[in-house]
Amino acid sequence: MNSQGQDWDDLRLFLAVARAGSLSGAARVLGVTHSTVFRRIGAFEQRLGVRLFDRLPGGYVLTAAGEEMRDSVLRIEEEIAALALKVTGQDQRPSGTIRITATDMLAVGVLPRHIAAFRAGWPGIEIEMIVSDTVLDLTRREADVAIRVGNPVQETLVGRRVGRLAFAVYAGAGLRAKGLDDPDQSDWIGYGSAHGPLSRGLGRWWPGMRQVYRTNSINAAHAAVRAGIGLAALPCAIADRDPELVRAARLPEDFGLDLWLLIHEDLRNTARIRMFMDFIAAALAADADLLEGRRPRASKPAGA
Repeated sequence: MNSQGQDWDDLRLFLAVARAGSLSGAARVLGVTHSTVFRRIGAFEQRLGVRLFDRLPGGYVLTAAGEEMRDSVLRIEEEIAALALKVTGQDQRPSGTIRITATDMLAVGVLPRHIAAFRAGWPGIEIEMIVSDTVLDLTRREADVAIRVGNPVQETLVGRRVGRLAFAVYAGAGLRAKGLDDPDQSDWIGYGSAHGPLSRGLGRWWPGMRQVYRTNSINAAHAAVRAGIGLAALPCAIADRDPELVRAARLPEDFGLDLWLLIHEDLRNTARIRMFMDFIAAALAADADLLEGRRPRASKPAGA
């Protein structure tokens, strides 16, 4: 590796330690061993002739020189990310990889059949799905496309609202109807602090609800309902396609979450990104009845 490339690798490693505040945290992010980070940081400091970190019991803390180095490296990282976005934005080939980020609810329950159809039409385009409930930074190329529930918050993102997810209360098909007319007396599957709007709405509508099971995952809640643990508020787009579930109750008021398809503005002219955006937007628009809860009975997939 040339010296310039090696220098940038050292800067990336330095920045990882600065962000994590520990060698082990940086090692996890970079996919290397703790000893590798220790050795390379020491060699980097020796080569520069300056101490970048104070080694404290609580972790690695930047020195004054380290803070100055961090600010400079962050500017370099931003410039490289901006350049990569502009270069990628000029790519007109209907091939390559698209990195998509979505929650587990969407990645498992909504998107697979649409992505399969997209791949059938564009076999030269590969898909990498990053399943995460955290908001990845598209400006840093942590992903190319974000499919998110809720309004976008980054000004540099462009995209479109592609649907609205409706929710209802569901029970496993084997659960007897007793207590369903009085949700306060039923066992519930709750979401705790995760899925904030839904948790707050349920707590407001049924303040006495008895949550016997909590999870941070819509998919885990779905599985728990199927197992008969209790009632849960689930997206109609997922629950209405499951013949093992029945709608147990309507929500006391309309509840839904907007579904957004987002990219960084510099990628809007990239051919594969544009093709994917147009295809998925059309596919989700065709799914409007399912997404918005107007298809209450599960139906067999086409061709089944």
